[in-house]
Amino acid sequence: MRYLLITLVASILAVIAVTPAQAIDTTRFEDPALQERYREITHELRCMQCQNTSIADSQVGLAADLRREVHDLLLQGKTDNEIRDYMVERYGEFILFRPLPNARNMWLWVAPGAFLLIGILIAIRVIRQRSRLMANDNAPLDDEPLEEDAKRG
Repeated sequence: MRYLLITLVASILAVIAVTPAQAIDTTRFEDPALQERYREITHELRCMQCQNTSIADSQVGLAADLRREVHDLLLQGKTDNEIRDYMVERYGEFILFRPLPNARNMWLWVAPGAFLLIGILIAIRVIRQRSRLMANDNAPLDDEPLEEDAKRG
């Protein structure tokens, strides 16, 4: 029983110790500029399996394959845009954390400003209407006695 417990604890500790090591990207370039480009591109591309994680931060095998692909494309002398275009062609625009503005997704770029403008216009209209109502409101407040009550009292 004791041997089983020691084996179980050792196995758990081994798994815990190995898991963070999988997330470390050991890809290195001799050229610091190339290394920086690699870092930037891998942080701009979304892991297709994790979906909310960049391929630089993902531990899954697909992300490792994509990092290797980016590495190979950089070594081939491809530009950043050529690498992005290659990935979009292969995996679709979803792979980009920042989608490129085009006619199909322009509403994503325009909608926040349009909604903000509409909200401001509605707020201005409501404030003006309430100001007019207040100026024309001669009704007594609930706390004020009516003239008839004042005459009686």
